[in-house]
Amino acid sequence: MAEISAKLVQELRQKTGAGMMDCKKALKENDGDLEKAVEWLRQKGIAKADKAAGKVAAEGLVDTYISDSGNVGVLIEVNSQTDFVARNDAFKVMVQNLSKQAADADSVDALLSQPYIEDSNLKVEDYIKQLVSQLGENMQVRRFINYKLDGKPGVIDSYIHTGGRVGVLVELSCEKSDVAANEEFRALARNIAMQIAACPNVEFVDVEQIPAEIVAKEKAIEMGRDDLGNKPENIKEKIVQGRIDKRLREMTLVDQPYIRDQSITVEELIKRTGAELGDTISVSRFVRYVLGEGIEKEETNFADEVAAQMGKK
Repeated sequence: MAEISAKLVQELRQKTGAGMMDCKKALKENDGDLEKAVEWLRQKGIAKADKAAGKVAAEGLVDTYISDSGNVGVLIEVNSQTDFVARNDAFKVMVQNLSKQAADADSVDALLSQPYIEDSNLKVEDYIKQLVSQLGENMQVRRFINYKLDGKPGVIDSYIHTGGRVGVLVELSCEKSDVAANEEFRALARNIAMQIAACPNVEFVDVEQIPAEIVAKEKAIEMGRDDLGNKPENIKEKIVQGRIDKRLREMTLVDQPYIRDQSITVEELIKRTGAELGDTISVSRFVRYVLGEGIEKEETNFADEVAAQMGKK
């Protein structure tokens, strides 16, 4: 049996939110295999299935840029070491500028090599280094994504929540150009962006987008649950299918109750708006960033952070 280190136990706890003893047992039962241990905990009903479990906060900002026409949109995350810097005006301006510049970049490296929007004599990378020197704290462009309609009817919109800690970029499509310019259509895009921000488990537009391997994995987890052990195979299949269908719907945007009217789903909202505007409307794609998700952050207490900042003055 593989040695179960404290670090491995901690990693499993962060991924699942399960207790230390449960994590130790799961790893022992699965010979130290982390992914199998996660599945084992889920089968026992101990681990959470949502993405939120195990995410470690980091500081900085998630920000967005949308062109005036709504044909181009960007979602970007820039990290700093502390929220002191994240609240600094110079940092905020830099993040806003980088969100605009990222509209014409295809990677973080490409963005860093561009001339900075406010000083063409400096590359973005060099400007960041200057700001690091000025504020006395490391910072980096972690990720971004840009959407472009490329002449197709539709609109791109975004939503930033909780002061730059959660951000959403969404693209809506339609068939008529006049509908794309309609205020009701654009309001729908903003409301759907807000919906996505409020739904941390949503990863796909609809069930058809979910890859077959994810469906197979969910089925394997459900088939292995302890409460199905003594049931006939045909009954077990029906129960498992019902659970899988429910789980998949939890992962899809269009199956969510609409946050402003729980009596309808997002899909019904989209169809209703399309009928009113005389067009077919659909969500083409979306992305949701949570600040610092997956980043290990060195823990310090508040007093230490204040003292460290005062020492830099």
